Amino acid sequence: MNHRHALILLILIATAVILGALSGWLWGPAMLEIEWLGHLFLNTLKMMIVPLIIAAVISGIASLGDIRKLGRIGFSTVAYYASTTAVAVVIGLIMVNLIQPGAGIDLSSATTPERILNKEPVAISDILLSMVDPNIVSAAAETRILPLIVFAILFAAALSTLGTIGRPVLAFFNGVNEAMMKMVIWLMYLAPLGIFALVASRLGKAGGGDAFFAQLSAVGWHVVTVISGLAVHFLFLLLVLIFIAKRGPEYLISMMRALLTAFGTASSSATLPLTMECVRESGVDQRAVRFVLPLGSTINMDGTALYEAAAAMFIAQAYGIDLSMGQQAIIFVTATLAAIGAAGIPEAGLVTMVIVLSAVGLPIDGIGLLLAVDWFLDRFRTAINVWGDSVGAAVISRIIQPTEESTLAAAQQRPTITDS
Repeated sequence: MNHRHALILLILIATAVILGALSGWLWGPAMLEIEWLGHLFLNTLKMMIVPLIIAAVISGIASLGDIRKLGRIGFSTVAYYASTTAVAVVIGLIMVNLIQPGAGIDLSSATTPERILNKEPVAISDILLSMVDPNIVSAAAETRILPLIVFAILFAAALSTLGTIGRPVLAFFNGVNEAMMKMVIWLMYLAPLGIFALVASRLGKAGGGDAFFAQLSAVGWHVVTVISGLAVHFLFLLLVLIFIAKRGPEYLISMMRALLTAFGTASSSATLPLTMECVRESGVDQRAVRFVLPLGSTINMDGTALYEAAAAMFIAQAYGIDLSMGQQAIIFVTATLAAIGAAGIPEAGLVTMVIVLSAVGLPIDGIGLLLAVDWFLDRFRTAINVWGDSVGAAVISRIIQPTEESTLAAAQQRPTITDS
């Protein structure tokens, strides 16, 4: 997509978010009539996820040439994601201790659905088992991304060892990847309408502006805590982008279409096609785009991890439970690991919240305090998740390129042996 079209589309998407919020606020439930348009856009995005991830990961890993490079890139990617997730949790804990949003909350408004109260406990083994599915077709049908990525990595590793026999297969997946990205560009032109419908209908489902404001007021300091924590983490990632990835603020501008789409859809997986296109347009190394972003949309949940930690502390404060530094350290470890590892489990956000609360003995029914505004905060934390993925791609791209440049320089300086 050329720069002029991208700029116009960014303006239209930003306008759609604003108009959608105003329409849902003013006309409330009436906006549910256009909810189907939002679902149509969202379903079209989700339709592209499976073929895009399979093709992108296979072509990206196979393009490394030497499969041993996967170890370095894979380790760097996971280390980056784990580090930024840990920083997000620390920020969440600091903000919630400073603001104390749960103090004086009325617990009578807490009503928790049975599906949460009856949630089965999740062990570490369940998280590990979710990485491999016995039926890859079933995993694709149910959009379980993590086992698809594991399969694609193994398939690409095998493909890279086949030499000339594997080249036609690699060419096929390269073609599929390019075709999917072309479809993403076409779909971008529908984004303003779809995002408008999603935002307006979701506010309508909340009852309109007055009803939503009443819900917001009940836990207003919790909302302030989470959003301010996410803002601090956003700035932290911006500093990582500038000083480690060596990229300027123009990278943020190029990512705004994806970030606004993430806000509108509240799904980092559904936003993945747009994220990949925006990062690719900004000039990031193709291998980082194809490997780092699909993996990030699955395991990198900075915004979610921050929210889980802040929400757990909010519930403790609301129930008058004073958590020691040791217990907060448990929240830090649990929220970090749960956000990284639970992505392959259905209702991952709910599962991670239950894991964190159970780890320090907090009442699970405290989740009922948060449900009224969870959908609203979900949009902000999803945007931060996507921003973290995008910065990660730029960082890994920076790691890949200097290493290859130094290797090439060493090869050129190596003395040549000639016959005497």
